[in-house]
Amino acid sequence: MSTPRKSLRRTAIRIVPAPADRPADDEIWPRVTRELADDLAVDAPARDRAGKAPFDEVARLQEAGLPALLTAPGANRRGADWRAASAVVREISAADSSVGELLAHHYVLSWSSRFFGPAEDTATTPTCPAPTGALDARTAEEHWLLGGGVEPPRTEKDPGLRLTPDADGWILDGRRTFASGVAVADRLVVGARPGGTGDWLIVLVDPAHPGVFTDAGTDRVGQRLSGAGTVTFDHVPVPAADVLGLLPHDDHAVTPFAGLAPLALRLLLVQVGLGIAEGALSEARDISRAGQAGPAPAHPADGRPSTAVADPLGAGDDPYLLLAYGELATTAHAASAVVERATDALARGLLAGPTLSPEERADIAVLVSAAETVTSRAAVRVTTRVLELVDGAEGADAQSGGPGFDRFWRNARALTAHTQPAHRLRDIGDHYLNGTHARLTLPA
Repeated sequence: MSTPRKSLRRTAIRIVPAPADRPADDEIWPRVTRELADDLAVDAPARDRAGKAPFDEVARLQEAGLPALLTAPGANRRGADWRAASAVVREISAADSSVGELLAHHYVLSWSSRFFGPAEDTATTPTCPAPTGALDARTAEEHWLLGGGVEPPRTEKDPGLRLTPDADGWILDGRRTFASGVAVADRLVVGARPGGTGDWLIVLVDPAHPGVFTDAGTDRVGQRLSGAGTVTFDHVPVPAADVLGLLPHDDHAVTPFAGLAPLALRLLLVQVGLGIAEGALSEARDISRAGQAGPAPAHPADGRPSTAVADPLGAGDDPYLLLAYGELATTAHAASAVVERATDALARGLLAGPTLSPEERADIAVLVSAAETVTSRAAVRVTTRVLELVDGAEGADAQSGGPGFDRFWRNARALTAHTQPAHRLRDIGDHYLNGTHARLTLPA
């Protein structure tokens, strides 16, 4: 049964929060991210098994100040640029990919007023900050966590969300399922059609309104703590000031800069997938290293301390184990290289703003598709092979292949389930051979 969103339960953690006005490239933010990732990794298996809505996880994020940091860069050195945000999402995902996905959606949604707003808003760059009323500025000031999505329905039979004109703005009605954040968000960013037809308006909604009801999606196979769910809007008022922008119904009317919105989300989810692979490989390495020394030598019969040393030949000297880790490390390194190239290209596209050309947007799309294809395969391969590597190791769970290692495989499969490698490769080939631009699509 649908219920209104509950208030966020805050918990104290041992992380010294960084001030929200510090720049993302300051030394303090990598340290805060690293400490938070270590904190999340400690109880990640237990939280995954519990499968509860991530109120506790969001409390940890808020304590560390990450939602305020992960907003589009603006005035007073506020927010995070694309490269810094990608690094944060990737490191958090290595510890808990559900939380990484939550942050990925939050950061891309913080750009909504820039991607879809009026020309004076979309023209903003780190050197030309957004107006103080823009979504990214409000999000940083209020320390909001954003959830939702601006994508149209996948099928025409789905009417999506509807807006009806009102004296003070609009009235929002309808029901939609979202991939991340809606169960715990401070504000929702959603796309809806006035009258149910035509272009989409991107609007900001307070989930605490009594007309907003959320069914949390905690029974998923993987990514169980990303705050996914189905939201019902029942006659919810949307003031005119909370209309963030417009998404044309016709793909050809979407500007190249606005066309970066789906690419930004796809690429940040690639960072989540890469984080899953790196986190699984790192934890598996720790288990394999723990078994290298072999059994401890027996004490002499006279009770005096033994001078013998442990047998140096252990799991770490198995040539086949070394070969397996070499192959998996190379797989992760190769995916990382492809992702970094796409990350740099998208960072340049965001800096270009409204001057971005259709050809430049197409080139970025190809690199994002390549990163998506390579990383989705790498994440599934690494997490599958890791289950075999740690099977039977000391401390491993025979049914899961390790102390919670099945979560890496489940999370990788859930995250990549909607990725169509054949479609991505076809688009890449068509662009490479014929110079064709891939069709603009907004992911769910």
